Amino acid sequence: MKQPLAIAIAFLAAVAAPALPAAAQVGAASAASPGDPAARPFVEKLVGEGFAVLRDTSLSRQAARGKFRDILQRDVALDDIGMRLIRRQRASLTPAQLTAYRTAFPDFVLNAYADRLYDYADARVQVQRTIGRGPFTEVYTRVTRPGAQPIDTIWQVKNDGGKLQVNNLVVSGVNLALTQEADFTSYIAKNGFDALVTFLKSANAKSLAVQTGTK
Repeated sequence: MKQPLAIAIAFLAAVAAPALPAAAQVGAASAASPGDPAARPFVEKLVGEGFAVLRDTSLSRQAARGKFRDILQRDVALDDIGMRLIRRQRASLTPAQLTAYRTAFPDFVLNAYADRLYDYADARVQVQRTIGRGPFTEVYTRVTRPGAQPIDTIWQVKNDGGKLQVNNLVVSGVNLALTQEADFTSYIAKNGFDALVTFLKSANAKSLAVQTGTK
């Protein structure tokens, strides 16, 4: 199964995602509305907190993971995203299957990206503009690193009763949620839904073993 590209989602997920070939292009942004004025400072704060964790040399990797987990749970619509990735299978799943998936998914996201983020501690994210698109505000940013090509990223932010959360990312023109949904759908078609959950749990267990030094 491919490394999950779509939920890198939150804070610095965009920075850790590699530049990908153009696919699932988003429509051209219209400057008709800047969207929710709170979206820009929300993304700036989220990114700032993520970089602060990466650059804090007093933190162990395990302590840093705990802080990343807090940021993810607070500022990223993990459950909404996770359920969207299995929308084609959801109607056929039992409550027990759904619960198992929803329990394993958040840690899978964190474990897939936490260590990779350290390679981007020297990156800079600059907000360029915001665009209102339906119920969401798209926050356009550019990620730069010394000696590397810039990566343009669009953060889709939703306002759920006054609570802002990241709902999706588009990195270098690639809609990450659509990419990840296709990855999950392909895996389920070949192996079954329970195998996907087993894969998520196994990946989480391996990551925990590495963190605790039991492997």
